[in-house]
Amino acid sequence: MIQAGTAAYYRATLALCLGSFIVFANLYITQPLFPLLRELFSLSALEATWSLSLAMLTLGISLLVYGPLSDSLGRRRIMLLTLGGASVLTLLIPLVDSYAGILGLRMLQGLLLGGVPAIAIAYMGDEFERPALLLAVGLYISANSLGGIGGRLIGGSMTDLAGWQSAFYLLGGVSLLGVVLFAKLLPPSQQFQPRPLRLSTMINDLGGHLKNPLLIIAYLIGGLNFFIFSNQYSYVTYVLSDAPFHLAPTWLGLLFLTYLSGTLSSAVSGKISLRISPPLCILGGILILMLGTLATLNQSLTGIIGGLLINSFGFFICHSICSAWVNRQALHARASASSLYLLFYYLGASAGGLYLDPFWQAARWPGVVVGSLLVFTVTAALAILLYYRQRTPEPATATPALPE
Repeated sequence: MIQAGTAAYYRATLALCLGSFIVFANLYITQPLFPLLRELFSLSALEATWSLSLAMLTLGISLLVYGPLSDSLGRRRIMLLTLGGASVLTLLIPLVDSYAGILGLRMLQGLLLGGVPAIAIAYMGDEFERPALLLAVGLYISANSLGGIGGRLIGGSMTDLAGWQSAFYLLGGVSLLGVVLFAKLLPPSQQFQPRPLRLSTMINDLGGHLKNPLLIIAYLIGGLNFFIFSNQYSYVTYVLSDAPFHLAPTWLGLLFLTYLSGTLSSAVSGKISLRISPPLCILGGILILMLGTLATLNQSLTGIIGGLLINSFGFFICHSICSAWVNRQALHARASASSLYLLFYYLGASAGGLYLDPFWQAARWPGVVVGSLLVFTVTAALAILLYYRQRTPEPATATPALPE
């Protein structure tokens, strides 16, 4: 088992963080381009978000395949192949000249981008000792936020400098170099125990996880939080690209530097959860999300950025701890359990725009705030329920499952 502080720990953690960065940079590159896409292809505000939401949708669906597949075939090879394929598709997107063509490639890319998120935490669960796992998961998820920032910065700044196509060429090239480093750094699996690949087994594993109340509540919290958080950023780009702000794509990309507060909270979440009950940590993160959402009602640029910083800090506490919680509560087929969590997570994000759009149409940004708070109230109630459920004796499927 890989112990914290060893050379193997740093190599594996760095490789998985690099893979995470590549995935989320490629996923989120279009988000600061929504106002440009709306104008370039004569789209509605909701249609412009499809370049991200459809990729999230197919990413979420793919998780149902990669998790069980890796339980049978192994973790490392699948992560490597999917990262490489997704990076090549990034280079192909600028070659199409229709929005339908872009959406088609983005949907295919989403299918490939699911490889690392579906498997990375399961790889850690196999190979890392428990203290190392808790620390590594926080660092891995902090790389999620850094990847999202990097993709958005490249998308916004390169679009202003040399056109939107150049952003995809640059990110595709950087991603392929990253895949080479990933292959060199990530140690081969030593503790992985393959399971026969049977459809009935896959269905039984997924069904078993969905019958575990301590997992299903975490799935709902993660999915509903991201349902709102991701799409708040989508709609705020329209706020800041219109009067009185008129921000260009470069500045809209810089807006996502607010994710850095989430990078910080992800990195420390593991240590916090060792001292405070994880459901209470999740509840605290949701309350921070509600506070940040209210802060954005101060319709100055400073107020909006401050609110988004608060939101990011709270959201990534919830996401980091929910991810680790799911791995701890699954006694078997951990990749399948993590895949289900991420399925809820990305399906939530892909559908959140449909939910928030009527609020946007009715009252613009204040309407988005109202719609957001309604959902966060639900997730706060679920976190309280999770706290009381974990204190109730559960069957063996609900006990922690990390290797000692």
